[in-house]
Amino acid sequence: MEQMSLFDQRQEMTPLASRLRPETLDGFVGQEHLLGPGKMLRQIIERDQISSMIFWGPPGVGKTTLASIIAGHTHAEFINFSAVTSGIKEIRAVMEAAETSRRMGRKTVLFVDEIHRFNKAQQDAFLPYVERGSIILIGATTENPSFEINAALLSRCRVFVLKALTGENLVQLLQNALKSPKGFGGQNVRISEDQLRAIAAFANGDARTALNTLEMAVLNGEITGDGVLVTQEGMEQCISRKSLLYDKTGEEHYNLISALHKSMRNSDPDAAIYWMCRMLEGGENPLYIARRLIRFASEDVGMADSQALQVAVAAYQACHFLGMPECDVHLTHAVVYLAMAPKSNALYTACEACKRDVRTGQAEPVPLHLRNAPTRLMKELEYGKGYEYAHDTEEKLTHMECLPESMRGTTYYHPTREGRESEVRERLDAIRRWKKEQ
Repeated sequence: MEQMSLFDQRQEMTPLASRLRPETLDGFVGQEHLLGPGKMLRQIIERDQISSMIFWGPPGVGKTTLASIIAGHTHAEFINFSAVTSGIKEIRAVMEAAETSRRMGRKTVLFVDEIHRFNKAQQDAFLPYVERGSIILIGATTENPSFEINAALLSRCRVFVLKALTGENLVQLLQNALKSPKGFGGQNVRISEDQLRAIAAFANGDARTALNTLEMAVLNGEITGDGVLVTQEGMEQCISRKSLLYDKTGEEHYNLISALHKSMRNSDPDAAIYWMCRMLEGGENPLYIARRLIRFASEDVGMADSQALQVAVAAYQACHFLGMPECDVHLTHAVVYLAMAPKSNALYTACEACKRDVRTGQAEPVPLHLRNAPTRLMKELEYGKGYEYAHDTEEKLTHMECLPESMRGTTYYHPTREGRESEVRERLDAIRRWKKEQ
């Protein structure tokens, strides 16, 4: 009896998410696009025909659990490996053991959690063993494999994309936890459906977060004569602040700034504010957002509303002076202004077209009439000869060509009819007509 008590005590000390990890595909919740009836990944696992693969998805969606299920199904030797605690020495030792097993006719499946944490040299160490078939590599990563996994290694692996769990998936997991003997099945926990849905919303697609939050809510619940009551007050303390998935150097960083930029370009202030707040709540430096707004002001608004650049620069200065949390309203001011401003990318296209010519064309010399002549030698070489001073004319215009002779007639800036740029367009058209007529 004492041994059973100690065992139960150790089991209770194990986190709920670990205790409830399913051992079969039937107990796995979510990822129906990969594990539903007849789906490829399910068939591969059930038939024990696995090949090297990468599981890519956000935290808490079942990557490690799938590896654990594969370990239970396969007849190969299964080795669990962590990129966080292992280096080249450990990799080589495992690879040598796998090579020995291969020569004896045994397969080795190597699961590498957080494989993106391995550097290039460490990833390269796997490559010859994967090619020879010494190991079947299964990697799990939260980062985009295209950026974090060596191309040679990635080309030999099939990538399976795991999605964030839906609210229904998470509620099902929570209900299973309340019924399972490994969870709270024998404790008569009273928690409402709305409270379960609140936990699911808070977890943001992460099963581990959902189960850990449920565990916290139950442990802090009100003990009654026949069980545990999860009160609303206790629940609110457990879900007081959501931990948003955000990595300031990873893919999600670029996904969110892209969403902000494209929402402003599409004149959608509500979406733009949402993506901006997602970044701020995730811990993004407000000055980074402000710098992107300054770029947007010229790239996507430009001459249609030159005031946009001033607003964006002012927002940057406000963020610099105040910092978070006070500067969030200044960023909102700039984001809404830019979203609602008339749009023109004429400056951006002009700049890009000119850069292409500069990079691919010859470095044309500056025409003599555009050169200053501060010395007598320069004057003798006819620097400045033929220069026409625009202020000496009534129109404030001259016939002088300012581009190199080989580029005569080239145009880069094509103003649109949006906002104030329509006035610029009319003036530029008038200038070009005057020069052509004269």
